[in-house]
Amino acid sequence: MPTPLDDNRKPADPLDEAELTACTIGTTPAWGPSVARDLISTLLSSENPFPCTFAVAAAKKRALRYGFVESPHDDGTWGPLVDILRDYLDCYQDLGKDTSLVVFFRPDDEALSLDDYFQRFWSVLQFLHEKDPEPWPAGVPTDPEELMWEFSFGGTEIFVVCNTPSHVTRHSRNSQGFMITFQPRWVFDGLEADSPRGAKARQVIRNRIRRFDGMEPAPELGNYGEEGNLEWRQYFLADTPDGTVPACPFRAGREHRPPLAADDETPERQR
Repeated sequence: MPTPLDDNRKPADPLDEAELTACTIGTTPAWGPSVARDLISTLLSSENPFPCTFAVAAAKKRALRYGFVESPHDDGTWGPLVDILRDYLDCYQDLGKDTSLVVFFRPDDEALSLDDYFQRFWSVLQFLHEKDPEPWPAGVPTDPEELMWEFSFGGTEIFVVCNTPSHVTRHSRNSQGFMITFQPRWVFDGLEADSPRGAKARQVIRNRIRRFDGMEPAPELGNYGEEGNLEWRQYFLADTPDGTVPACPFRAGREHRPPLAADDETPERQR
């Protein structure tokens, strides 16, 4: 079976209506097909190859799943996202390692500032966390500043990527509207930084970033678990090489934190 690194099959055509319906979790609004096909056209372009070879492979295999949310600003419309993500987590392993859930939000009439989208992005993740029916995974830190932290939902660690229309220089993070991609950490098994396949994949992707974005890969793009790397910094990148983003606002609710082991019940931890 071809891998993302050696898949030379002819790109598939953009999604038709039946395929989009089959790949969508939840309902597809009237504005949905346009943004989904725009993404697929970007991923399958032969003239301007998209950097993430795994996303390209997923698009070719029809292993991407899509969800649609009416507004990035009105959290009253975010309720369906909980079920969309839960349903995806119930089936993602059946789709193979080349899979992601892409959630599109209705495009704004006018793009907002990058800072506004940054706040919206973390508000969505905070909302999902607060609606999560499952406790935070016991082996995952709850503080984003911890080395092994990763966003988690439904007991599953998930790498998250945000694209916005205000990413106009870093083209690989640009999209027609506000968009969030969820990748269960399971898809990266076997691609660790110290593995030959993982090292090769990162080299290929970084070279493609240089061509696609016309700049060096963001310094925040590190390897999970590697000293100095913080996952949250990769979720939402600045638009320029010298740009910065605010501090991570995510806070794990006490009700979601895993219970302490008996020998951890010190006065310091009980406060």
